[in-house]
Amino acid sequence: MVFKVNANDLDKFLVVLPPTFLETLLTFPDTSNLLEVVMDWGRLPEARFPTENYYLSEIEVDKNDMAYVISRIGEFGEDNRAGIERTLHRISAIRNRKGDIIGLTLRVGRALFGTMDIIKDVIASGKSILLLGKPGVGKTTLLREAARIIADELKKRVIVVDTSNEIAGDGDIPHPAIGSARRMQVPRPELQHDIMIEAVENHMPEVIIIDEIGREAEANAARTIAERGVVLIATAHGNTLDNLLQNPTLSDLVGGVEVVTLSDEEAKRRGTQKAVLERKAPPTFDILIEIQSWYTLAIHHDVAKVVDAYLRGYAPKPEIRRRGKNGVIQVVASVEEPMDFELEKKDRIYRVFPFGVNNRKLEKVIKDNRLQIFITRELKNADFVMALKSHLKRRPVPLREAAEMNLPLWTLKSNTSAEILYALRSATEISEGEESALNEAKAMVETTFRTKEPQELSPRPPFLRKLQHIFIQKHGLKSESIGDDPYRRVVIYP
Repeated sequence: MVFKVNANDLDKFLVVLPPTFLETLLTFPDTSNLLEVVMDWGRLPEARFPTENYYLSEIEVDKNDMAYVISRIGEFGEDNRAGIERTLHRISAIRNRKGDIIGLTLRVGRALFGTMDIIKDVIASGKSILLLGKPGVGKTTLLREAARIIADELKKRVIVVDTSNEIAGDGDIPHPAIGSARRMQVPRPELQHDIMIEAVENHMPEVIIIDEIGREAEANAARTIAERGVVLIATAHGNTLDNLLQNPTLSDLVGGVEVVTLSDEEAKRRGTQKAVLERKAPPTFDILIEIQSWYTLAIHHDVAKVVDAYLRGYAPKPEIRRRGKNGVIQVVASVEEPMDFELEKKDRIYRVFPFGVNNRKLEKVIKDNRLQIFITRELKNADFVMALKSHLKRRPVPLREAAEMNLPLWTLKSNTSAEILYALRSATEISEGEESALNEAKAMVETTFRTKEPQELSPRPPFLRKLQHIFIQKHGLKSESIGDDPYRRVVIYP
């Protein structure tokens, strides 16, 4: 571990444990790495470490053990969380139907110093930053040190909106880990958005730090704060940018998503269907950081441009930073220039809406062949539809809606991996092959007019054949498709 750890608070954690549990715990080789202690009525108490778990007694936990701990900690809030004053330790309760506490999870909270050096330049940029990541990767730890650095080193007015006392600890006096930053506690989780607005209106902060934006009201409050010129540093539910965009409650944090109908000319210029996804508004946050692990971060430096590119079907290219075992920070992948839409075709990603297709097999084919394809459950997000041929006769509602949206449809005779792979590869070659298909149709139309004889075109996938048919009909000629896939092709008649 390359971080400095404030271990002084561990003693305050240990003394709330029943004496017999503590006596056993102190016999273990490395108490300093303790993660949590779990106590449930009628079960053996358990101490959990990063790699091993140990029982603290051969006698089951009873009411007296529970009462001993509860008498030595702070009061439980409506979120069933309590703490130990002026520490970062967290105690969470499990209650029965009567409201009695029948289980406790005592989690050790540690102040780590040095975690912020990997993104210190980003924090110092003065831009609003959103942190994403699964539980346990250090989001709250980063927020805590960000508060200290911005307040003490950058000399900014910082207020921490602390919903569950996760950032600044329990009690009225905040933990020293946040430095000179001020802390506003939230009495109930559903009031977090009110406290966010109150902080801006009453205390004139330059920076507000928030842990876990999870409700629509909080997302709206964040936008209001940003519009007033206050810098926001926050975490939100979700692991990646893709997770956030799929969340209708929180997608507004990165600008939101809406369906826009393009003109025929614009759709043709872009090479997409007429109904496309677009960013709805300016993002609340300028920078998004995906915390992949304690030692690896992916940084999206321009959220607006990244989201715009993503909705056009291009994979994001974040800057990847890693901290080595020796503490040296490495930039593994860097984006030197802001992302634009003149990206390489290999970066194009597609979304398929499957109907009647074996999802497990579809996912395996995509993964095994490393295809840039995501599976979507909403037609409005799809680039193309894949369905079993046997489903076409019944004309189910999703397929009728897909036809109305002019989405390309790829049919399978059966759920074999080979057929799925062929359809996926054909679908992802649409944009690359569109120009070629239309150029061929144009040349063959001219030849048909000149020779007055039928002309066969090259075999093409269904969507490209459809484009050729439309082009041919516009020039007053007739056409049909002949042969079987993958050799099915268009014939032009004079």
